[in-house]
Amino acid sequence: MTLKICEIFFSLQGESTFAGLPCVFVRLSGCNLACTWCDTLYARDVENVEDVKNANGESLDMTIDEIIDRVKSFGCTLVEITGGEPLIQNKTPLLINKLIKLGFKVLLETNGSMSIKNINTECVRIVDIKCPSSGESNKNLYENLEFLTQKDQIKFVIADKKDYQFTKKTLPKIKKIPAEHIHLSPVFDRIEPEKLAQWILKDNLKARLSMQLHKIIWDPEKRGV
Repeated sequence: MTLKICEIFFSLQGESTFAGLPCVFVRLSGCNLACTWCDTLYARDVENVEDVKNANGESLDMTIDEIIDRVKSFGCTLVEITGGEPLIQNKTPLLINKLIKLGFKVLLETNGSMSIKNINTECVRIVDIKCPSSGESNKNLYENLEFLTQKDQIKFVIADKKDYQFTKKTLPKIKKIPAEHIHLSPVFDRIEPEKLAQWILKDNLKARLSMQLHKIIWDPEKRGV
């Protein structure tokens, strides 16, 4: 019972309401989308992951127990399962369940094209809604909005005014999530955060500006941070 792993590392949580907290990241390999501004292209397919295996000593295929042992080694109780797209691997829900049973606080970052219906509700599901600039906005699975709980979170990645207008029109569909759990994240080097902040303030939008903290602290091209 294995999962394909891109990398496992310890860093600060860079996004969501958990930003700034130490966190163990389990990045799974493979993705079913090809967003134009993707910043983890190396996690999209198995061929790209081979370099990670050679450089970091990671096993491309790891059992759930091996993953959990690695997570435990960091001594941190906050864990994020990310990708790629973690839900394209059918054993991901089992990994989440086992981590929760062991007392970990688990976050799941998913691109919004896969159902979260059967994901443990004790897990914080951070669900993207893809905007037009991603090239994948036709893949949004809006039925996921019905499965969200108050502690889950939504993220819009914004590259331009068209994305912002799309976000404004979409927000009324989000009924279960408080404003502080709705994130508008500017695409790094594509739009000035100040511009997005001005739009949010002008419209008094019920959402928050969410910066990618790890890209501010470290080199934006650096992996494993």
